[in-house]
Amino acid sequence: MSVNRCLRFLSRLQPHINPRTARIVADSGSASSGSVLYHKQHPAGSVGRCRHASSNSSSPKPPDTSLFVPISLRTDPSVDGDVGAELTQPLDKSELLKVMNRFYKKKEMQKLAAEHGLDARLFHQAFISFRKHVLEMTSLNADLHIILSDICSGAGHIDDIYPYFMRHAKQIFPMLDCMDDLRKISDLRVPANWYPEARAIERKVIFHAGPTNSGKTYHAIQRYLAAKSGVYCGPLKLLAHEIFEKSNKAAVPCDLVTGEERTFVDLEGRASDHVACTIEMCSVTTPYEVAVIDEIQMIRDPARGWAWTRALLGICAEEIHVCGEPAAIDFIRELMYTTGEEVEVHTYQRLTPFSILDQALESLDNLRPGDCVVCFSKNDIYSISRQIEARGLECAVIYGSLPPGTKLCQAKKFNDPDDPCKILVATDAIGMGLNLSIKRIIFNSLVKPNVNEKGEKQMETISTSQALQIAGRAGRSVTPLLGSHSIGLNIGIIILLLKPVSSRFSSKFKEGEVTTMYRDDLPVLKEILSHSVDPIEAAGLHPTAEQIEMFAYHLPDATLSNLIDIFVSLSQVDGMYFVCNIDDFKFLADMIQHIPLNLRSRYVFCTAPINKKQPFVCTSFLKFARQFSRDEPLTFSWVCRHVNWPLAPPKNIKDLVHLEAVHDVLDLYLWLSYRFMDMFPDTGLVREIQQELDDIIQQGVQNITRLIRATDATITDPLQTQSNRRGQVASGGNKGQRGTKQMMNSPLTSRLVRDGVLTADLLQQLQREWSKDQKQEFTNQNTFNTANPNEKNKGREKKQK
Repeated sequence: MSVNRCLRFLSRLQPHINPRTARIVADSGSASSGSVLYHKQHPAGSVGRCRHASSNSSSPKPPDTSLFVPISLRTDPSVDGDVGAELTQPLDKSELLKVMNRFYKKKEMQKLAAEHGLDARLFHQAFISFRKHVLEMTSLNADLHIILSDICSGAGHIDDIYPYFMRHAKQIFPMLDCMDDLRKISDLRVPANWYPEARAIERKVIFHAGPTNSGKTYHAIQRYLAAKSGVYCGPLKLLAHEIFEKSNKAAVPCDLVTGEERTFVDLEGRASDHVACTIEMCSVTTPYEVAVIDEIQMIRDPARGWAWTRALLGICAEEIHVCGEPAAIDFIRELMYTTGEEVEVHTYQRLTPFSILDQALESLDNLRPGDCVVCFSKNDIYSISRQIEARGLECAVIYGSLPPGTKLCQAKKFNDPDDPCKILVATDAIGMGLNLSIKRIIFNSLVKPNVNEKGEKQMETISTSQALQIAGRAGRSVTPLLGSHSIGLNIGIIILLLKPVSSRFSSKFKEGEVTTMYRDDLPVLKEILSHSVDPIEAAGLHPTAEQIEMFAYHLPDATLSNLIDIFVSLSQVDGMYFVCNIDDFKFLADMIQHIPLNLRSRYVFCTAPINKKQPFVCTSFLKFARQFSRDEPLTFSWVCRHVNWPLAPPKNIKDLVHLEAVHDVLDLYLWLSYRFMDMFPDTGLVREIQQELDDIIQQGVQNITRLIRATDATITDPLQTQSNRRGQVASGGNKGQRGTKQMMNSPLTSRLVRDGVLTADLLQQLQREWSKDQKQEFTNQNTFNTANPNEKNKGREKKQK
């Protein structure tokens, strides 16, 4: 970047620049075959001056006082008894009420209170509480009683109430007395300072940038395997498990660490020099030679972005290889500039091209082997898969809530050239973590359900990044060494490292294709893919347990949910960061607020990764917390009773969904078992029944068409507006008449189309016949009324009665 741009970035820095170097990334051009080192020196004095200016330029933002919940004070009588009444006289409540209201209406008092942190909202709440305290207490403190008595008798001034009012306000709003301390605790402007071990060593950052299927992660893994020690940090358990298996096959001992699993290759449990983990589980204190951070663009994820920020800033490794979209390059440069670390960029091109077709599929009759229909709701998955099998074709099914083992089984079934299953129906879960032999991606829809800030479900068009991630699955390379069912990343073992890149990546399909189900969506898809991916502008942060504990020290009576809200409202972040979404955390905190837990345990429970849309999972979470609070271990037999183990194979979709929820509950048990080992002791037994459950779910998914047929309720998604507008996928491409569309939207018609009994042509023919019959009936009725006018009048009189 230019010197002027660097100076602009300096103004955003905070009072910490790594003193060991002032190296920053410089302007670059990218070459697909080489690497460019970004390095530029700056005078230390200029950095110091900018740093000083930056520290003085930021002013604390006003707190969101709507989050301040008043504390209920005890109504115990004064220890002095009614001394005030003995020294003066009992207070007249009616006169006292007038005095209090006069105090409230004085503008000078409101202005003075605002200078001490009481805005209009807090002033009103504090006054209501103070007035209630004064009027309802049987005995007040002697000093307050005497002041009020003097005012009522005309011997005192109404302003004399103010010190006692403020004393009461700070009792019900304790945060007013420690606002400066709370601001310091919630100051998130220099997150690099949270990791002193990483700041104490020389780190080199290598960015492997490229689209999907470009081999960027492959090259990073080569360096990981060759290092004396290393850590791989991935976004999914599937990816971490893939690296774990391939590293050990390459004679590089590697451990596996995920939220729910710890696997050590050493029989005595000693840690290996290499570890593959999910991004949240990486250690920021263990030294490594090489670290690989995959999918770095997820640093801007509104829910999980904090984990990538923590890994990038905190991992103690000599070399940090980050892999991701080119849209993240500039931001990573800026972020690493704040720590004074070098950045080296390697760019890659896609190994197998994909093209956007000029014609939509329009009919499931036009499906070919190697096709993948991408849907954005499970209901569409069920509907499409049933229509496909009604045509005598087998299809594999993959969606996000399936257990990892079931996803692998379905991927293997689809990839196996000897298996008759040649069609895949999936959600965007295939966009990451699964390597599939797909020839053509077919978007069933371009809108995806999403939850807005108010918690309401709405439909949004997919972004360019999402579209590219999914479309990139078409023609994706599958390395023969890894097997046709390989998942995750294209990593070969050591013997392949000497081969040229082109020979290491082979695929059943040399070129991928992308299209849509409906012709109206095709130009929209082309428009989406024609845009460049939005550059990353900020990285996520999340309050730590230590920060919340310090908050709780100052606000001991606040709930955890309220502590989080106040923390976020007071937090100060640099322009390069944002505070991640905490709605899920607050949801769990509110759920278990009534359960007696210490703050650290409560915090850990609320960070558990659960699906809050599943009622059974939420109920289980609540029971786990309640059992934990009683200090009663959650044994294997207790878990079996809770989930009604053993479980029968699913008979319909409802049963399958419940089994998926039970699998999530067992995942929750395993996750908690690594945080509270003494309270969740039967990890091995629970893992065994989870594997059995995975097999049962696999059987259900393999027979998903039969389960759909056994489900009585019509499978529809009311928010899937495009599906409702177009009806179910028909065998013909004609749009039909308005009557046909109405029939397509009826429950019976939808079920007949889904079963393959009716087609659009048949529906149009039925509509024409129905219209003809209606016209004939109308003509006959008019003829009858003309010939029998008296009968018509009798009919009207009968209706009126």
